[in-house]
Amino acid sequence: MFSIFISIVVAGSVVGACAAAGVKAGTTWYGVLSFLVSFYSISFLIRRKIKALQNELQESMLAGQQRINRKIQQAQNKPGTNVKLLQRQIEADQKSIFKEALAFTSRLEPFKKWSLMMGRQIITMKLQFHYQLREFDQVDAILAKSGLFRGPLYLEPMLVAMKMARQYKKGDVKGAEKTFKRRLPWFRGNRATLLYALMSWILVKSDKPEEARQLLLKGKEATGDETLAFNWERLSNDKVKSFSNEGLGDQWYGLYLENPPMPKQQRVRMSGKGHRPF
Repeated sequence: MFSIFISIVVAGSVVGACAAAGVKAGTTWYGVLSFLVSFYSISFLIRRKIKALQNELQESMLAGQQRINRKIQQAQNKPGTNVKLLQRQIEADQKSIFKEALAFTSRLEPFKKWSLMMGRQIITMKLQFHYQLREFDQVDAILAKSGLFRGPLYLEPMLVAMKMARQYKKGDVKGAEKTFKRRLPWFRGNRATLLYALMSWILVKSDKPEEARQLLLKGKEATGDETLAFNWERLSNDKVKSFSNEGLGDQWYGLYLENPPMPKQQRVRMSGKGHRPF
């Protein structure tokens, strides 16, 4: 890593200068201090540049989402909107946003030489963007990576859920359960909701409704989430078919395990011979 190398050179130069000047006392401390000052100064400058690029990426994605929201709002206010056509347009717009974001990560690549964790941050972003693009071969390739500086960072529940979802889709239910148990302690309160919801859904799909019910009991007490409480109640009353994570909204459907319900097209009420809406 360049910052460490440069800091070592700086420290060596300071120690050498002290020796040349005949300074004997505290030479080692001067070297250590110069290394630390150099390293943290470089790290500070690098972090500022990285932060600026990350903000640029976030602003670009936010602007794209705002355009989509305006399109949806305009369609809702327009009678006779073709809902299926609108949905296809929105999906195309979202795909464009994630493709642009994926391409943007290349601008962060040079900083891998300066920051130890930059590589993992980049691979984590790529994991999310590939997943949203449904490019699951690339997702699986990223998830297969491990090691201190190679694998993705599971700092958010959604990232853990993505891994669990892929394990389930590949038939590795035990792997998904192992991931759940390993990562759950890192998330407290409502941050654990998605993980409880996903694991209980996997258990239901695996014909283990009683295990799912017991898990939901823990989940609803730990998070206070209404969706978990609803599903616990459904399973407690043997209404397995009523189990639904729909209450989690985009967070749930973003895993692409189930399709969201098709929005109902608004119908314009007519009155009188002139057929004027009221």
